[in-house]
Amino acid sequence: MSEQNTQDAQLISADQAARLIEEGVLLIDVRSEAGRASTGSIPGAVVVDRENVAQDFGPDLDSRLPQVTGTDQKIVVFCGSVNGSGPVAQKLKVLGYSQAVHVDGGFLALRDAGVTTTGPVVQAAV
Repeated sequence: MSEQNTQDAQLISADQAARLIEEGVLLIDVRSEAGRASTGSIPGAVVVDRENVAQDFGPDLDSRLPQVTGTDQKIVVFCGSVNGSGPVAQKLKVLGYSQAVHVDGGFLALRDAGVTTTGPVVQAAV
């Protein structure tokens, strides 16, 4: 199976993600600080640096995020686009998180699907 097929298998719609969020899934925001400031945030989402996924989610590491309960946990990753979230979801799968998925359309699609958001902190130039 190619890497692209694996990523596609992990890609879900914003509506599917919204239902998972309502169920209390671990929601991971991998956007930059500037991205969050310019478009807003989702309350309860855990901000993770894409470069630190192995440290933040290593199943046997003491440095693992406290919100991570185990490799069977449902995890939804979002970014500004699938180019940011896809590689993170793939890394999580390699680490053993079999229920890690990412959102087609990213943050904006989640907002449009009715997920509660806050912000943006910085107003975009008109």
